[in-house]
Amino acid sequence: MASNTTDKTSRPRASATLLYPVAKGSSLCSSTEDLIAKIKAKDGNEKEFVQAAVEVLHSLDTVFKRDQKYVDVMERLIEPERIISFRVPWVDDNRKQHVNRGFRVQFNSAIGPYKGGLRFHPTVNQSVLKFLAFEQVFKNSLTTLPMGGGKGGSDFDPKGKSDREIFHFCQSFMTELKNHIGPQIDSPAGDIGVGSREVGYLYGTYKRQMNVGGEQAVITGKNREWGGSAIRPEATGYGTVFFAQLMSERLDGIPLAGQKVAVSGAGNVAQYAAEKLIELKAIPVTLSDSRGCIYAPKGISTKLLNTVMRLKNQARGPLSALKLPEGVTYHAGKKSWEVVERIDAAIPCATQNEVNAQEAQLLISKGCKLIAEGANMPSTNEAIDVYVKHGILYGPGKAANAGGVAVSGLEMAQNQSFNPWSRQEVEARLKAIMTDIFEKSTATAQEYGFSKRSLMEGANIAGFLKVANSMIAHGDY
Repeated sequence: MASNTTDKTSRPRASATLLYPVAKGSSLCSSTEDLIAKIKAKDGNEKEFVQAAVEVLHSLDTVFKRDQKYVDVMERLIEPERIISFRVPWVDDNRKQHVNRGFRVQFNSAIGPYKGGLRFHPTVNQSVLKFLAFEQVFKNSLTTLPMGGGKGGSDFDPKGKSDREIFHFCQSFMTELKNHIGPQIDSPAGDIGVGSREVGYLYGTYKRQMNVGGEQAVITGKNREWGGSAIRPEATGYGTVFFAQLMSERLDGIPLAGQKVAVSGAGNVAQYAAEKLIELKAIPVTLSDSRGCIYAPKGISTKLLNTVMRLKNQARGPLSALKLPEGVTYHAGKKSWEVVERIDAAIPCATQNEVNAQEAQLLISKGCKLIAEGANMPSTNEAIDVYVKHGILYGPGKAANAGGVAVSGLEMAQNQSFNPWSRQEVEARLKAIMTDIFEKSTATAQEYGFSKRSLMEGANIAGFLKVANSMIAHGDY
């Protein structure tokens, strides 16, 4: 249901003749504290969404104090434009019937069509997808591409399912989702549990049921043979490492080459973050999954990384199944930060809230001076407080991992122009976008009275202002 209808308590829409139809300060909320209180009162049961909103709102306090109208805008922005929820019935190989929940959160379209991934994982619920869509709004804004923010998915677990079962689920999921998406409306992509296989099944269903052949831009993360972009699978991991490199070299004056880096996760983002680290002569020393982690004190080699890729992408097995070379160890039930002896940087690439305050302290005790987030919100707010207290360089996910959605946007551009670009051209554009995000974040931080090292505040403010000013221009506040 769309959230932009007017009720007795909402701010009236701007008229055609009055830019400010309501007196300044007439909003129900007049400060950061008011906004936080309102969110907790309305959505207190959605802990992930509240966490993401509070983190952003604290960064925007300076903006709100400079200009009250931005409080009014945020009061509208914090409410998704639309949340779609639907059932997804499917039948397994034993002809047993199952029903999962499907969602699409279309959060904000002020600067373009909704854009954001689909996640298939048993932890998916409305709170998780609202936080992801909320973060996506600002992330997409930072890329400079004309994309609004959205996110979707299901509590379906693809692990252990056959290709046929996954196909039947994807077919059922898209049968409903197709009614709410389109290249100029909402273009989903992949996320956790949704790789090129799932994207293929989803797009095939959309194409057949909508009787179209030329709407490849309706979904991104496609195989390159039928409309995908070069380095789309690599983009999030590559972009995060590019961002980490900028952080280290421009803010600390230290080359990334030679630094030991703890990487968490073993999926798409972690794999390609490790690959780019090796290429740049940095030293990734860990990878992890839900069962444990591997630790290579002298660095994960290209050969070992390729073995991990085959295991995870083809056999779909756990890291515990690896035959490890001498000097590399597997640690059941442990996180990357628990097993390392000394590191210079960490790139968490697994999932939200994988680093708490105690683990942040542990990272610092082992020499970590830089955090670049490859996952979405992998650090709790308490962990971020620890980073700030100790002066750790912190690259928040909405800036550091924006490379994935950036190349998704570039994939859409290639689809719509019928002009595929080379790997070199896409990677050059990705690097330019990550550099622009970094420079915009440091400059905005300084403009609003923070240190240029305050990338979280800079990214949050820069991302917000572009969306907020677009909403004002549209009369949508």
